[in-house]
Amino acid sequence: MTDHTERDAAEAPPSAENTDPQPEGAEADAGAQPQRDGELSSLRDRHLRLAAEFDNYRKRVERERSEAFVRAQAQLLERLLEPLDDLQRIADFDPATTASAALHEGAEMVERKFLRAMESAGLEIVEAEGKDFDPAVHEALTTVPAVSPEDDDTVAQVFQKGYRFKGLLLRPARVVVRKFNG
Repeated sequence: MTDHTERDAAEAPPSAENTDPQPEGAEADAGAQPQRDGELSSLRDRHLRLAAEFDNYRKRVERERSEAFVRAQAQLLERLLEPLDDLQRIADFDPATTASAALHEGAEMVERKFLRAMESAGLEIVEAEGKDFDPAVHEALTTVPAVSPEDDDTVAQVFQKGYRFKGLLLRPARVVVRKFNG
């Protein structure tokens, strides 16, 4: 019987003397409210400062990236100025008094100088003639018959050179491919 009454007492609702509308320490909580408000305000200010610092950082990085891009373009153009000057000299030749062989030789010299300037900036020529056809770097425009099976799928002629810039394909080489039909 005692077990029954202890269980009933444990399940019984608390008496009026045990229910206190304000728990102990409520007065201490009321004094802590201004402290919490101050901490919250401090955290809010810190958050706003960090957000502003991050926004300034983002803008500075974007500005620096833009300036670096402009400097890189300026360096490339500076390398191309000398070949441009040579092209202007060739254009100033009098066709009536200049031999065509001299103009041709001058144009070839300018082309070599121009390519050297571009290669120093990272340009690479895609090798094609006589190589195995690679659709990743070659674009087949047409085919011609191959004499032997060993010549099958090799580049016979280059219509237009292909170029890479630091490993990135800018333009595929446009080529004629040999096909064996034996």
